[in-house]
Amino acid sequence: MDEIKENLNGLNLNGTMTNPAGGEDKPESCRKTSTSEDPESPGTTGTPLQAPSDFSDPVYKEIALANGHINRMTKDELRDKLSELKLDTRGVKDVMKKRLKSHYKKQKLMASVADGGPTDTYYDYICVVDYEATCEEDNPPEFQHEIIEFPMVLINTRTLEIEDTFQEYVRPEVNSELSDFCVQLTGITQKMVDEADTFPAVLQRVVLWLQERELGTKHKYAMLTDGSWDMSKFLNIQCRVSRIRYPPFAKKWINIRKSYGNFYKVPRTQTKLSTMLEKLGMRYEGRPHSGLDDSRNIARIAVRMLKDGCQLRVNERMHAGQLLSVPNSAPMEGAPPPLNPRTRE
Repeated sequence: MDEIKENLNGLNLNGTMTNPAGGEDKPESCRKTSTSEDPESPGTTGTPLQAPSDFSDPVYKEIALANGHINRMTKDELRDKLSELKLDTRGVKDVMKKRLKSHYKKQKLMASVADGGPTDTYYDYICVVDYEATCEEDNPPEFQHEIIEFPMVLINTRTLEIEDTFQEYVRPEVNSELSDFCVQLTGITQKMVDEADTFPAVLQRVVLWLQERELGTKHKYAMLTDGSWDMSKFLNIQCRVSRIRYPPFAKKWINIRKSYGNFYKVPRTQTKLSTMLEKLGMRYEGRPHSGLDDSRNIARIAVRMLKDGCQLRVNERMHAGQLLSVPNSAPMEGAPPPLNPRTRE
């Protein structure tokens, strides 16, 4: 729900200005930045595997020469070469260049590695979340946004397919009557939320859904969002409203906007959902501002990035109610096993 989340930019839960993770632009009236990582350098977010510390190996000279040649190719030449290699030919010129560079780099660095599948991402599954929340056309600073749709889209990183989905509406308790603006924006009606359970009950079913898929036990997984706002604002506010503790499995996540910007080397202004899809040569599928449809489209971007050689990894976290960046040098780890919500003491 881009139009509402923009109004939250720079505000913490007490209404004071903060910028703990380098800025945010999710809400355009309720939406969700980028580190200095160089996705062309071995061992950073954009690389398909961790390279050795000694970059004097001749293989890196070969990669550099290939990159220089690719940089000089025209859009038509890039498309022809991608077609020849049976790679995706969609997207703007910079995206096609990155795709071709990643292909050659992965080919060189993994020449002696047994074929383990299309991607060597650390996680077995990536779980995409994009909440919808109560909103007004002009949200006052003290307005308490409550989650009214809880969607999840599960990506299998081995098959690079959407394997499963979860979706439930949520009954708000503080602002129980949806504004006309909110209904028009999200397509969620008053009847839908009136017939839904409150957030703690829905969260308990989310936890069960994750547990049934053995996430955090048998399979390593990570949460993924379109920006920082879903976890750092909406979930954070909702847990306070519902008087439950912030769920540990959601304390770290992949902000795909940061990953996309670093990997394709584009500025923050080009990392909105619609722009990312457009630059990758895709169109939005479904109804904009439907939490489930937004999550599906975000998942499509994540799959495209994995195919292009990006190693998606956690880059943001919550600590003591504050949003923090996770450096690329931090150890890779999956989200913990999901547990039933606990009440605040």
